[in-house]
Amino acid sequence: MVINTPAVDLLFDAVASKGHVCVGLDTSPGYVPQAERGKADNAAQSVLDFNTALVDATFDVCACYKVQIAYYEEMGIEGLLTYAKTLEYIRKKGCLVIADIKRGDIADTARCYAKAHFSGEFKADFVTLNPYMGMDSIEPWLSLALDCNTGAFVLMRTSNAGMRDFQYLETTDGKKLYNKVGDKLAELAIKHAGKKGYGVFGAVVGCTERQEAADIRKNYPSLFFLIPGYGTQGGGAQDAALLLREGNGGVVNASRSIIMAWQKENGNENADNDFAAQSARKAAVKMRDEILHEIKGRI
Repeated sequence: MVINTPAVDLLFDAVASKGHVCVGLDTSPGYVPQAERGKADNAAQSVLDFNTALVDATFDVCACYKVQIAYYEEMGIEGLLTYAKTLEYIRKKGCLVIADIKRGDIADTARCYAKAHFSGEFKADFVTLNPYMGMDSIEPWLSLALDCNTGAFVLMRTSNAGMRDFQYLETTDGKKLYNKVGDKLAELAIKHAGKKGYGVFGAVVGCTERQEAADIRKNYPSLFFLIPGYGTQGGGAQDAALLLREGNGGVVNASRSIIMAWQKENGNENADNDFAAQSARKAAVKMRDEILHEIKGRI
């Protein structure tokens, strides 16, 4: 990675050269082909072998990877070692990685979390953060991110069914709660922007609510988006394209629809990691091309 270049600028360049796909390595041991599970010493090692095979097959056709820590925490210490090794492997391949950790605490606790995930064994280029304790849960991360040239994606309007429980509540000025989060992030973006015009901290904005997407993109032009909801959750290329700005400004995450693509292939009863990796590559390329086609149709 280039020293002194904000991660958001590197991500912008990765999107420009390789497309918008963010491969989610939210890997459960059950996603690994049966033929491979008995070869490893334990479930965590089988996940690591699976992950490295998928990275080898997709690193040239995706902008970045997102690794959800919960799948690794579930496996205990061995799982966390696999998590750390997965992050390290992705970064050694010259790719950017988002640690999907959704932290949201304050003061010294937040600083400890930030140090843990912006340096050391768990070092990532980006993290995901939950802002609902307030901006003092974000600021410790920002301070260290500026020193480390890392970044974050802050939950703004997500893609899960329960998002309307709180994110859509109207505030006293008539705005929805998620808009208030976006407004605060936009203020940060003005103060701390990379050379590509995007704030070093972006926002998580799901692509499952098409009717709002164009307004969100228009209202927050300086925020780079991590866009979940593609594939299994029902979002598609048209939905994702609405959240982009001049063909960039966002990465679109897909997890199960890519890493489990092998289960829908003919001959999967004899699948191994190579089979799964090539299926993942085909799914990632298809997703990339669908989004690019949609963008070109809007120019």
